Amino acid sequence: MIENGRERLRALVARQLGHLFEFLPAEDDAALDAGLETALARVRHCFGRILLKRYRQEDGTAVFNPFHSGQYCIFLYYLSRSLALAGAGSLADRVYYLNRTLNGVDLFHQVELPDVFCLEHPLASVIGRARIGDGFFFAQGVTVGGNKNAYPVIGRHVSLLSNSKVVGASVLGDHVILAANSYVKDTVIPPHSIVFGQDRHLVIKPNPGGLTTPVFEEDLA
Repeated sequence: MIENGRERLRALVARQLGHLFEFLPAEDDAALDAGLETALARVRHCFGRILLKRYRQEDGTAVFNPFHSGQYCIFLYYLSRSLALAGAGSLADRVYYLNRTLNGVDLFHQVELPDVFCLEHPLASVIGRARIGDGFFFAQGVTVGGNKNAYPVIGRHVSLLSNSKVVGASVLGDHVILAANSYVKDTVIPPHSIVFGQDRHLVIKPNPGGLTTPVFEEDLA
């Protein structure tokens, strides 16, 4: 699955951490090895359900190229999340920071992203606290976050296009697209909708057939 092999991937992560922050083999080796296995299992599951040609072979087998920045970004999120859940908080912080430094995207390990998600050109995106369903897609400049201690609920097969925002007590139903530059705050968006505009001046149009960006398999189980 890994184009350059597991050991080269492990060495790449350790080397990047050592150059940019710190990597202490005596303290970090065991945690990195365990976290790597969990992260790669999640990558295999996720990439095998992404329809973009660089994510899997024709037979559906997942392909992971660490030098594809989007793929590496997803992997680093899964790795930081796995480390955090395993109690390796310091190493999780460093991997999160590595991801932010390399890819310009904020995917904090305390934020629970779904088992299947994808991103394209995610520079300047911040995905904060929310409940997010499988088939989540986002592009550059996207914001997901809170408002007055309330956080969004995002359904399945939802796409957030460039510079769109969803904050607060918002609910995005399944198969919703937030168009570029749209801004949803404390608003319920029904399933199968396309959303344009800003906050109190939203335009919500039907999304016939639940069309979304052609990124994922329909069945994500």
